[in-house]
Amino acid sequence: MIIKKIALAVLYGTLGTTVQAAENFQVEDIQIMGLQRVALGAALTHIPFNVGDTLNEFRISQSIKALYKSGHFNDIRVSRDGERVIYRVKERETINEVTFDGNSDLKDEQLIQSLNDSDIRAGETLDKTIIAGIEFGLEDFYHSVGKYNADVKAEITNLPRNRVDIKFIFTEGDAAAIKQINIVGNEVFSDEELLEKAELTFDSPWWDFMAQDRYQKQTLQGDMETIESHYLDRGYLRYKVDSTQVSMTPDKTGVYIALNVDEGEKYTVSEIDFIGDMANFDNAIKAINPLRKDKLYNGAEVTYTEDVISRFLGRYGYAYPKVEVLPKINDEDNTVKLTISVDPGKRVYVNRINFEGHEVTADRVLRREMRQMEGAWLSNNLVESSKAWLARLPYLETVEFETNQLPGEDDLVDIDFTVKEQPSGSFTAGIGYGSMTKLSLNAGIQQNNFLGTGNRLSFNINTVSYSRSASVSYTDPYFTVDGISLGGNVFYTEFNAGSANLVQYNNKTYGVGLNFGIPISEYIRMNFGLGYKNNGITRLKSYEQIQRFYDLYSDPNDPDGGLVFENFDVTVGISRTTLNRGTFPTAGSEQRLSLKATTPNSDNNYFKVNLDAKWYFPLSRDQRWSFLTRLQIGYGNGYGKVFGNDQMLPFWENFRAGGSDTLRGFESNIVGPRAIFVRPTSINGSPDPLGNTGCCLGPDYDTIEASRRSVGGNASVIGGIELIVPTPFLDDGFSNSVRTSIFVDVGNVWDTEFSLDDYKDLAEDEYLKVDDYSDIGRYRASAGISVQWLSPMGPMIFSFARSLKEEEGDDTKFFSFNIGRTF
Repeated sequence: MIIKKIALAVLYGTLGTTVQAAENFQVEDIQIMGLQRVALGAALTHIPFNVGDTLNEFRISQSIKALYKSGHFNDIRVSRDGERVIYRVKERETINEVTFDGNSDLKDEQLIQSLNDSDIRAGETLDKTIIAGIEFGLEDFYHSVGKYNADVKAEITNLPRNRVDIKFIFTEGDAAAIKQINIVGNEVFSDEELLEKAELTFDSPWWDFMAQDRYQKQTLQGDMETIESHYLDRGYLRYKVDSTQVSMTPDKTGVYIALNVDEGEKYTVSEIDFIGDMANFDNAIKAINPLRKDKLYNGAEVTYTEDVISRFLGRYGYAYPKVEVLPKINDEDNTVKLTISVDPGKRVYVNRINFEGHEVTADRVLRREMRQMEGAWLSNNLVESSKAWLARLPYLETVEFETNQLPGEDDLVDIDFTVKEQPSGSFTAGIGYGSMTKLSLNAGIQQNNFLGTGNRLSFNINTVSYSRSASVSYTDPYFTVDGISLGGNVFYTEFNAGSANLVQYNNKTYGVGLNFGIPISEYIRMNFGLGYKNNGITRLKSYEQIQRFYDLYSDPNDPDGGLVFENFDVTVGISRTTLNRGTFPTAGSEQRLSLKATTPNSDNNYFKVNLDAKWYFPLSRDQRWSFLTRLQIGYGNGYGKVFGNDQMLPFWENFRAGGSDTLRGFESNIVGPRAIFVRPTSINGSPDPLGNTGCCLGPDYDTIEASRRSVGGNASVIGGIELIVPTPFLDDGFSNSVRTSIFVDVGNVWDTEFSLDDYKDLAEDEYLKVDDYSDIGRYRASAGISVQWLSPMGPMIFSFARSLKEEEGDDTKFFSFNIGRTF
């Protein structure tokens, strides 16, 4: 570009100079006419002489070149008036606005960035030679993606005050379709085998929307490398592509591709040797070397060997090792000797760890997650582990880092972490609708990063048709520098079971809890808790499953009186997590196992065991597609005796299923065993002395019926699978804050301490049959779609689900719709 400018300057210097060829003269004055935007002083700085200097034609010509080189002028003419030199200039136009029309393959943001790199932006001067180069470059890009009919033109509109608007007009057209791909020279593998591995295709069926049958130069290059890897991984060390032909149809709408290849022969590894400095890790490096003698040469194993040795050295501070496998080929016996060259370089130490992008979170909160220490040698494992710990924080959306070498220091680096915060405070609002519970609401406030300290503060007030609750909790995840956490909570709940698809009872609960956690390893943590809970039970509608429990604790003299229980509990749990992120993970797993048991001095002696596990499996390299499996198992029961009878799990502690937290697509708590009632049978007769006209037959004539409402159970198994997919019509930049998934949930709840066999001789109610409502031996399943996102009010969810299991007499034939529920 500079050469072009100089050539133009010489041309203009020849044509535009009116200074007559004459003897040297001494300049007395310099004038520049036509300046508008450029200041006179700025223009004079580009003229390589001053008043009083002796000039000739050559020096004036040089001054014209210098003025053109400044980039401010389109036209320069010079004249001489006695001993005065006069420059008449025309300034380059100033760009007022740059716009685009017709571009779809290239986004405006990409184009703006590219133009900025060429100084084509509002406020800059216009260089038309650069515009021509940009037009050519954009057309070349379209040709590389197979759009040979594409055209790009820059339309320049002149405006007052020497300004211009630039409008790039794109005519993209369609990419040329691949008519045929031929591979010539292959004998070991057929065209079909090789093209199976290629991304480019031809003659694809109409229904295969994912087929890549449009020509792209970069994709073809990638396919050629894929085919080459296929041969190298199978011992064909001499494989090469002799030539590539891409021919176009006359109308530029189709291309034919031909690859001429030379497969060569298979080569076997005859010997493996090591050279260089292995930093006293000779035995370890040789032990982790996957290459083996007398095996076929494998290009993938060679690359893996270089990578695994480099990573091993990187763990011990050798951040920039050079590991190369050098082949020495013997064509006579088709063998190859592999020499592994190792140069660890200098051991590198960490000078400083820096953080940027955090406006709310305190620096020390991020720094305490670091596994890599300042002053220690640089370990790639510890740096990656540090990134993973940061990414698991629920108030960070993304975490990236760069390792930058200090200028003039080849053994010192700074590690610069860049984080993006996400809303750490959440306003939890919920709206739900079901065929039985109708409209439900909930609300709460939670701050996962209270005042930037990383501590969690939660205050929740929830109200739905069957429950009202309030709770306050606070947790310090780093109560000590060793990572021991400490937290506590206070809560109050009023629960109306009859409005929650359960058999009627009211439960007022209040209590306090204290918990602390101890890290066992990088991924495993132990948790302990102590709690007190007071339960007040009223309006209890007794049924067979709880009759024994009710008989143990009720007052015979006041059968309608309430029951009050005070329990003290101890919780022990262990958790393991390798998730790659705290919110919207796409890889890794999490397992939590906990045991809660009341103390012997409690009114109820019982225990509950819970297992909650999730596994994420990435399906694509960018992890935008991922597969989730989850499993929840719960079991509870009583221990010890009370009044000579075995203790039972209190019915209000039963496991329940149904709703957005367990089985989506079902009403809250509707899944599980139903209440069983035994009704006496009476017959009409003559009035007795009290005026009663009927009498009851004996127990042998009782009837049994099942309620339409669930009672829960002491055992539950709930599982599910989810396919996490990119959210349609949403930019990739939102992938960490919006999640869309398609799910299937399945599970059930059982009561292992209750047997219907004890009632098999009783007659069933004609309408409320036990077989229809007991849920014994059944499973429940649902399917739907869920969209979750992070809003300024916190995490939100929209879900639509429908039950899949419909049976005669079953009251679960409905769908559920939820929005605004937390996840």
